[in-house]
Amino acid sequence: MPPPGYRPRAPEPRDLVAWPSTFGTRFIVLVDTEEEFDWNAPLARDTHGVSAIAALPAAHRRFADHGVPLTYMVDYPIATDAYAIATLAGVLEDGVSAVGTQLHPWVNPPFDEALTPSNSYAGSLPEQLEAAKIDVLTDAIAAGTGTRPIAYRAGRYGIGPNTLRLLAERGYRIDSSMRSGYAYSGDGGPDFAEIGNAAFRTGPDAQLVELPLTTIHTGWLRSGGTRLYRALGAVPKGRGLFARAGLLSRVALTPEDMPLRDALEAIAVATGEGLRLLNFAFHSPSLAPGHTPYVRDAADLARFYAWWDAVLTDLARRGVQAASLEDVIVAAGLPASGAGR
Repeated sequence: MPPPGYRPRAPEPRDLVAWPSTFGTRFIVLVDTEEEFDWNAPLARDTHGVSAIAALPAAHRRFADHGVPLTYMVDYPIATDAYAIATLAGVLEDGVSAVGTQLHPWVNPPFDEALTPSNSYAGSLPEQLEAAKIDVLTDAIAAGTGTRPIAYRAGRYGIGPNTLRLLAERGYRIDSSMRSGYAYSGDGGPDFAEIGNAAFRTGPDAQLVELPLTTIHTGWLRSGGTRLYRALGAVPKGRGLFARAGLLSRVALTPEDMPLRDALEAIAVATGEGLRLLNFAFHSPSLAPGHTPYVRDAADLARFYAWWDAVLTDLARRGVQAASLEDVIVAAGLPASGAGR
C-alpha cells in the first residue's frame, strides 16, 4: 500500500505554465458531477441517488447566458445511469462545455478494498486497484458520452504517488486533484502544503498539466499564507479571530461555504498578484436543495445563484474571461484534444 499522507512537492519554476499573452487572465469552472448522498453518514456503496442531475440543464443555461462553458467531472454513478448520462449529453451539445473524470472509489468498481476513510482516497489504494478503477470509470464515460475524457479529478482530492503516471499512461492531459494549501492527511489523504495556485506541468515527462483548485489567502497578514493559517489551527478559535479581525482568511473559489464578500476579495487579490488562471468548482448536487450541506433549501439555492451572478459580473468587470477546457489545453501548449469539446 502507498503510505498515507502523500505530499506532492512544489513544482520547479521551469514547470510553471507560461500562458501566452493572448490568453490574458481567464477562469475555468469545473463541476464535480456526482451522486447525492448523506454527507454526515459513513461512506457506503449503495446509499445514494442521482435525482439532483435533473437540475443540471437549467443551471447550464444560466452559465451559458454569462458565456461560461462548464467542465463536468463525472463519477461512476452518473456515468452508468441512463437518465443522468442522457441529461449530461444534452448539455454537452453546446459545443464548448466538456466532460472529465471524477473518481469516487467507494462507489466505483472493482470493489476489492475495505470501506475505510483512507481508502476513500483513490491514491491510497494499491496501484493495480487504483488503475482498475480509473479504467472502469474512463470506459464508462466514453461509452456514455461518446467522448473519451482527458481531464481528471480524484474524489476528495485523493491523489497519490501513482496517480499521475497512471493518468498519463491512459492519455489524460489535465489533472485538477490538487487543492492549493489544503490538507487531508488526518485520515490518510494527501497534503497540498507545497502546492500553490499556478498551473504547472507534472507527471512522467511533464505530460500532464495540473490545474490546482484556487485558494487565496486574504487579509493584512496574507503573506503568511498556508504556514500561518496552519499554525493558527493549533490555537483555540485562532483562525476565526484572525478572520474577523481582517488579518488572515483562506478563501477557496467556490460558492459552497465561501461568503460572497470573501470571494470578491480573493478575486481581487488573485488578479492583483498576477494569477493568470482562476479555477472555480462546485458539486452538482448543490443545484437542488437538500443534497449538500451548502444548499439545504430554496433560500440557500437562491444565495448560491446570487453568488455566481455577482462573481461573474465582477470577473467581467475586471476583463477576466471564461475559458473552456479546450482553451486551457491549447494555451498550455498541449495538443488540441479534438474530443474535449
